[in-house]
Amino acid sequence: MTNPIYDTIILGAGAAGLMCAFTAGQRGRRVLLLDHAEAIGKKILISGGGRCNFTNVHTAADRYISANPHFAKSALGRYTAADFLALVEAHGIAWHEKTLGQLFCDGSAKQIVALLQDECDKGGVEIALGEAIRDIEHADGQYRVTFGDRTTSAPSLVIATGGPSIPQMGATGFAYDLARRFGLKVVEPRPALVPLTLGGEETLFRSLSGVAAEVVAKAGKTKFREAALFTHKGLSGPAILQISSYWRHSEPVGIDFLPDLKPGWLVGVKHARPRVSLASVLSNHLPGRLAETLADRLGIEGELGAATDKVVDAAARQLADWRFSPNGTEGFAKAEVTAGGISTAELSSQTMEARKVPRLYAIGEAVDVTGWLGGYNFQWAWASGWAAGQVV
Repeated sequence: MTNPIYDTIILGAGAAGLMCAFTAGQRGRRVLLLDHAEAIGKKILISGGGRCNFTNVHTAADRYISANPHFAKSALGRYTAADFLALVEAHGIAWHEKTLGQLFCDGSAKQIVALLQDECDKGGVEIALGEAIRDIEHADGQYRVTFGDRTTSAPSLVIATGGPSIPQMGATGFAYDLARRFGLKVVEPRPALVPLTLGGEETLFRSLSGVAAEVVAKAGKTKFREAALFTHKGLSGPAILQISSYWRHSEPVGIDFLPDLKPGWLVGVKHARPRVSLASVLSNHLPGRLAETLADRLGIEGELGAATDKVVDAAARQLADWRFSPNGTEGFAKAEVTAGGISTAELSSQTMEARKVPRLYAIGEAVDVTGWLGGYNFQWAWASGWAAGQVV
């Protein structure tokens, strides 16, 4: 049985899909929101350690990775972090700013999901959960969607099913398969904001599992100053997660373990305190186990005064750009988001509508727009969902 009683069908009840649904619903559109999960906003609930880092006050298009670095400007410029924060405050949700502009709920991520549910209720959005989408057809200006034992239709369809990161939460590559069916190009998806793994000689660093230090991590021309964490598989922590989105296989990752010290500092220490050991000097700046491991790898034994200035200065330079050669990442299972996705060349940056397929839209993580760590991906979900919600 077919009952085209909706103006739009939105696939995916995550951050972007919920935002799009209530924005359209509150415009008077008849909206059906579908998700195969049993509850809305499942990824939202686990975000930010359960407190949901819901946006970032420093949001700007240059903090996103995309084949088209300009694509995100329109949506981000029209629905800002301040706009979403106003919505949070209108719902009486207490929040706080952490480092680097990250905004979190004081309470729980459940408050953000409740906000989105309330806004959907205000817009009269119908939400259908717990049924897999079995078929999608497009004919005669209608998108026919079969889910469970029900078929319905609408003149517009929104892809908001995200990417394959965190598959244990039910995430899949469904968005890409659907996009390709409609002839849209997909930029090769890869894990982003993900720990890096080390092999070969570098496995000895795994013995430092649990040790963290503030560093500058570099890949290519991109660098981030935040904490890096050694793990039993390799490298993690905010600095590494950030740089992982820019890292490519076979490229090195550079780590400056002492970003506050100027070139020549270690030679100066040698001349001032020739009897001190390198491990002792490093332990003034770094955790003891890390200081000992780095000193051991650098091979300067005994007193610094026993080594030449050239050897000491070479050690300082290596500490400022220690090259690791990751052999991979921990994959989609540990990736916070997916880089790549539905090509922005296929979409309008104003409306998120596919250029070649009338009234087909793609928003959120499904699209080739990936933000930095720290609330940027949520802001893209809100902004792209809002942009599509204005027109569907």
